[in-house]
Amino acid sequence: MRKERLHSCPELIDYINEIGFLPLLSMGVEGWSAEEVTDEDCQYTRLPDGGWEWPLWTWKGAILQESGCAYGKFFQNKAAFISREWWPDFCNYRRSVCPRPEEGSIEESILDILRTEGSLITRDLRAACGFTGPKMRSRFDAYLTRLEMGGYIVTEDFVYPHDRHGREYGWGWSLLTTPEALFGREACHPDRTPQKSRERMLDHFKKILPNIPSQKQDLLLR
Repeated sequence: MRKERLHSCPELIDYINEIGFLPLLSMGVEGWSAEEVTDEDCQYTRLPDGGWEWPLWTWKGAILQESGCAYGKFFQNKAAFISREWWPDFCNYRRSVCPRPEEGSIEESILDILRTEGSLITRDLRAACGFTGPKMRSRFDAYLTRLEMGGYIVTEDFVYPHDRHGREYGWGWSLLTTPEALFGREACHPDRTPQKSRERMLDHFKKILPNIPSQKQDLLLR
């Protein structure tokens, strides 16, 4: 894994394109996350006035816009970046093990709404699907996670509310869409079998994560 720490958003974009697959936060594989390859001044910091700074978090939107990579909960329900080079293989394989949602299911309704609207922030998509009651947020998020893990939806950007001075604040909302809408249909249907895509990714994981067992590498792709 990378030994020299990264200090800027452009450096992180270059690294994502180089490594191909990179979780945002640590997920138990030492050194394999944006959090672990960026310098201390990019990490979460509480401010004396009660606010916070987290450069890495605020870079997410710029990374998506400038690199064209995919972002979503792709590995063990955790958020990660996948470069445009590797997205076709990831999507191809994951959809083979996570079949298309059944007709009439909540997941199918989510996809139908996104195809119609193009993209929606999580809050508006949840309302459009009727998940407006108490304790509905976590239930709806579980459906979104399954669709992201299956390669059916991705985050296009992040939308932030503004204060009365026009300044962005808060954690932001994911602007969700389908990868077909964001990347084009061909980027989601490469001319090779899902098994071939899996083999290509496993070969790549052996290069970028040489110190973890092959069983763990295989588990990451499930």
